[in-house]
Amino acid sequence: MSHAIVANQPGGPEVLEYASVEPPVPGAGQLLIKVAAAGVNFIETYQRSGIYKVQYPFTPGAEAAGTIEAVGESVEDFAVGDRVATAEATKTYAEYAVVDVDKALPVPAGVDDHTAAALPLQGITAHYLMNSSFRVEPGHTVLLHAGAGGVGLLLTQLLKARGARVITTVSSDEKAELSRLAGADEVLRYEGFADKVRELTDGEGVNVVYDGVGKDTFDDSLRSLRIRGAMVLFGAASGPVPPFDPQRLNAGGSLSLTRPTMGHFVQNAHERRWRAAEIFDAAANGTLSVRVGATYPLAEAAQAHRDLEGRKTTGKVLLLP
Repeated sequence: MSHAIVANQPGGPEVLEYASVEPPVPGAGQLLIKVAAAGVNFIETYQRSGIYKVQYPFTPGAEAAGTIEAVGESVEDFAVGDRVATAEATKTYAEYAVVDVDKALPVPAGVDDHTAAALPLQGITAHYLMNSSFRVEPGHTVLLHAGAGGVGLLLTQLLKARGARVITTVSSDEKAELSRLAGADEVLRYEGFADKVRELTDGEGVNVVYDGVGKDTFDDSLRSLRIRGAMVLFGAASGPVPPFDPQRLNAGGSLSLTRPTMGHFVQNAHERRWRAAEIFDAAANGTLSVRVGATYPLAEAAQAHRDLEGRKTTGKVLLLP
């Protein structure tokens, strides 16, 4: 027997139970991973609470890093003992998890297990946001919400390396300091941020807004854009954005709006590994610092969810089996 977190019904964090389970068995084209660390992400709180429908009993988790314990038939690129990470598995809140071989990412020797588990989802997200959702070029000015969050800290560093000017928003002094340490040029609080962005850009506005907050920031994010600016809405931490009239994009200056999701930017193993390799290489050579803000024993997954939902964490949250 092994252990996993299991929810038998939707509800609050208390429905997450530490349970004995049969370890999974890899099928053809799959890998069995002994999980060293599993990433905790907001989507799992939505699944747990019932906002997103799942089947019960339910074990959360899609992100993890660890060592291959067994391989299924037709696996050629990986072997037992290799270190891998993924953001696209299932049931990773567990001691063992199974992942399809084309969704497994090789982990370089210079990247430890905690960093490897913290990077796939947020690192690949940061990569596609700045390279594909809107291609940031040197000299662009960017507004990035939740600058001290996992994506925010990574994306800030990558944007600065690209030569962009980065303005972030945060909710506390502690988070402001973290955002500055990541390289943010200006750090704002959420209240009145659109007016402050206009002041900082001599009334022109920013080239792009990366907004993972959603409902609470959407209107002022649009107001922060320059003519022909781009709004990249990649999350809804404060709730979904209500329906709106597309004419607002015209009135705001022929603005663009996109609502990306990672699955559409890792369409095949080649694209997935290209993005992951650039992120892992940056972490391995020290040009990208990955902040693991909190770690919890696997059995304390409920507390990890409480702290994440209570905005008590910064950087990445990990569960350790």
